[in-house]
Amino acid sequence: MASVTLDRINKVFGNTHIIKDVDLAIGAGEFVVFVGPSGCGKSTLLRLIAGLESISDGELTIGDQVVNELPPRERGVGMVFQSYALYPHMTVYENMAFGLKLAKTAKETVHERVMSTARILQLGELLERKPKALSGGQRQRVAMGRAMAREPRILLFDEPLSNLDASLRVQMRNEIARLHKRLGSTMIYVTHDQVEAMTLADKIVVLNGGRVEQVGTPQELYQRPATRFVAGFIGSPTMNFLPARLLGADAEGCRVDAAGLAELALPQDASGHAQGDGLTLGIRPEHLRLTAAQGSEGFEIVNVEYLGNEVYVYLEPKQGDTLLIQRSEAPSPWSIGQRVALDPDPEHVHLFDADDRALPAKAARAAA
Repeated sequence: MASVTLDRINKVFGNTHIIKDVDLAIGAGEFVVFVGPSGCGKSTLLRLIAGLESISDGELTIGDQVVNELPPRERGVGMVFQSYALYPHMTVYENMAFGLKLAKTAKETVHERVMSTARILQLGELLERKPKALSGGQRQRVAMGRAMAREPRILLFDEPLSNLDASLRVQMRNEIARLHKRLGSTMIYVTHDQVEAMTLADKIVVLNGGRVEQVGTPQELYQRPATRFVAGFIGSPTMNFLPARLLGADAEGCRVDAAGLAELALPQDASGHAQGDGLTLGIRPEHLRLTAAQGSEGFEIVNVEYLGNEVYVYLEPKQGDTLLIQRSEAPSPWSIGQRVALDPDPEHVHLFDADDRALPAKAARAAA
């Protein structure tokens, strides 16, 4: 295993600046996930680490060695791609051994590594099969085994589960998590699926427009998003957002009003913001309570989804066109057409300023 350090890494394709001043430290043995929407630069950043793309500016260190000019084979990385890229005419054994043979590894060592990797990935009974005789999950394990057999210092995964169906993705997520626990290798994993990021990562790197938006544990990103982008991207269903206005601030926090809500006293530090400033209020679906509204007041329920043990209630917003969502345990007392008032839990309300940066919590709340 090895650490990875990115120091002001940039990548430019022609006139397009793809990766912008990325600083990041990945500890030896960590499982780090790069996550973000399509086009955010996450796969490009992985390819820069692998050496499949050249770095335009900045310094990349693996272990204690600067590797900017090293070719991929000398960086000590193994890569698993979205496409399995297995040789159809070769058996599982031959596919896993191919990279070692190219590196002119001794025959005995090749056999030992392939068999050891096959045991870890439970491929022992499949070694004589060819890819066409394997399921999607088995093919992905073979692709992982081919990378692992080289005993790289770092394993890189570029959206490896995207081609699998939903149930198989869940199974493979568990297998990858168990593999990391067993090997203790440094792993860097790229996905656009925030559920994969939340369930696999020791540390998540959220990318947006080629920049690092926030780095933290899954819990930190979910509970304390630094920006509105992170708040909306991490979590499913997504966080609800309402336009709000600052009414005042004091030593205890601040007071705001938001579209369709009663005045709220919140524990955020609004110093540096003036009364009347526009804000965005964020609240996750599970922290939103509903109460019956009178007459034409409140929000109209436009849909109710029953998902077994929980219920999603969709509400028509007062402003904008994005429905609000409330999540609760089943059964639900609410039905389509009813009007309700929103009662958010103040301890779980987030506020974002005009630059979409989160207002910090007062010291007492932050410590909690």
